Amino acid sequence: MGDDRSWNDGDKLSFSERDRRRREGPPAREKRPPGVSKAKEEAVTKQYIKKLDGLFSSAKGGAETEKLRAAIRAAHGSSGLADACRQYREVAGFPEDAALLGTFLDSGDAELVVGALEALQTACDAGAIKASGGLRSQIRMLAEDPDDEVAELAEVLAERL
Repeated sequence: MGDDRSWNDGDKLSFSERDRRRREGPPAREKRPPGVSKAKEEAVTKQYIKKLDGLFSSAKGGAETEKLRAAIRAAHGSSGLADACRQYREVAGFPEDAALLGTFLDSGDAELVVGALEALQTACDAGAIKASGGLRSQIRMLAEDPDDEVAELAEVLAERL
């Protein structure tokens, strides 16, 4: 007779199979190719994970952009806001969402404010952004800015909203 196991003993090992496994030891693990150190393998893994984070991040620019967004939110209301906004702009350009563009408007840097107003104007024209009451009042306040370029752009945008 070949196999005396019943239909429900499929998971059980015979004594000879147990003895063989004890003699051979645990199953061999996958070994690294020669010349590849553990540190190099970990570095490559981290790089791969960083790329995947970028692919699955909701924001344009990936995980790095998410970190910069967090830095902008943390700097809001402080003297470092303009620097945080500049860093974001260098990596991902001007943001596409109204809340973050509103934060750019608070930066106090005329160049950033003008860029944010232009980005808001483009997004509003495309119907991508619907301005909230807070954003509208922020733009109306900028229409009285001492910088002529900022004031003119804010006036035009305030009329469109």
